[in-house]
Amino acid sequence: MKPNSLFVLFSLVGFLLGCGEETLPKPKAMLRLDYPKPKMKGVDAKHFGFMGNAMAQVKEESEAGLTLDYPHMKGTIFLTYKPVRNNLEKLLTDAQKLSYEHVAKADDIVAQPYINEDDKVYGMFFEVIGNAASQAQFYATDSTQHFVTGSLYFYARPNYDSIYPAAVYLQKDIRKIMESLRWK
Repeated sequence: MKPNSLFVLFSLVGFLLGCGEETLPKPKAMLRLDYPKPKMKGVDAKHFGFMGNAMAQVKEESEAGLTLDYPHMKGTIFLTYKPVRNNLEKLLTDAQKLSYEHVAKADDIVAQPYINEDDKVYGMFFEVIGNAASQAQFYATDSTQHFVTGSLYFYARPNYDSIYPAAVYLQKDIRKIMESLRWK
């Protein structure tokens, strides 16, 4: 047999054996992450208290610092307390500056004010959209004595598409913290 004939023969055999079922591309899959419905419990710090997710491991880092660690989500909410001593404007400026430091990596930062006249809690929640280091920031104050800042960080490289479900879940926890915040 000639070399061209062998090539044609092998091509024909390959074509006949390869023609089985039609090959279809796999559809794009979405990762489904179901987190349990939050069960809230009271969390008390020296200067304030709030309702927090029972799933979070609460660690008092110092008299002024508290963390809510979510190990299965690889995320932590950091809370810091500062007293107001004729420095409210500086505290507000620093909190807003910290939130907008993520603007370089973020696609958008959505600021949402929070006002609770009855319990004298006034604040701002910042939702950070995109591949920024923090997916949420907030501050709350009574404007006379107490000031709390909070931020959400994941201990993973910021990939917004991957951490989005966990970020949304923990942002709801942060909103619950703000809504239930009480000063001592």
